[in-house]
Amino acid sequence: MELRKDIHTNGIPVLCVSCEVRHRGVCGALDPDQLIALAKASHKHTIKEGEELIGDAEQIDVYSNVLAGVVKLTKTLSDGRQQIVGLQFAPDFLGRPFRKESSINAEAATEVSLCSFPKATMDRMMQEQPGLENRLLQQALIELDDARDWMVTLGRKTAAEKVASFLLLIARNIDPEREANGRSIAFDLPLTRADIADFLGLTIETVSRQLTRLRADNVIRIENNRHVTVENIDRLRGRAGN
Repeated sequence: MELRKDIHTNGIPVLCVSCEVRHRGVCGALDPDQLIALAKASHKHTIKEGEELIGDAEQIDVYSNVLAGVVKLTKTLSDGRQQIVGLQFAPDFLGRPFRKESSINAEAATEVSLCSFPKATMDRMMQEQPGLENRLLQQALIELDDARDWMVTLGRKTAAEKVASFLLLIARNIDPEREANGRSIAFDLPLTRADIADFLGLTIETVSRQLTRLRADNVIRIENNRHVTVENIDRLRGRAGN
């Protein structure tokens, strides 16, 4: 069935009008006609927490925009050991253009909402629309800069600074406007204590101890072992060594 153009949406597909991340994600580089073409091949769906989105060395047939939730990226060694190498949030792009196979495992750390479309459709659009390829390049460069910053966190920061940096990372991506303005932010931790320890290169006991210290110093509040409230972002930044 053909997607209709609504005069109240300036020709933008209804599927895309309600998308809260369209302007911040790769689709922001597309004009209305291209959005219509992509929307015809797209579908929104929800992935339950813990489900795998793509496995290491799997063939890439589909790309996705993260609309909500957190995706955990991991690498697995030949002996089964696993390392968390990154997290993805809205409006991150899930997939690797110009590669036929995935080089990572992607798993839903929380319930995740995705807008998915065939790789072939997006690859064709990249050839037709230079702005789309530029947007993907910009996003890749941002991820590279973030990875370099995280290397500093893992290599040089103390345990206390690492845990504070992790909380700041979540706050910044869950609600960038409130984080930038220094307003209070509340969120659920997207990782278990074990995963946080893996991500930070710490023990579970150290992570728990540092969270307790931040709570005791009134930098954060924790309810139900997972719901975190940061009242003063500047204090958390100070604890993160930023």
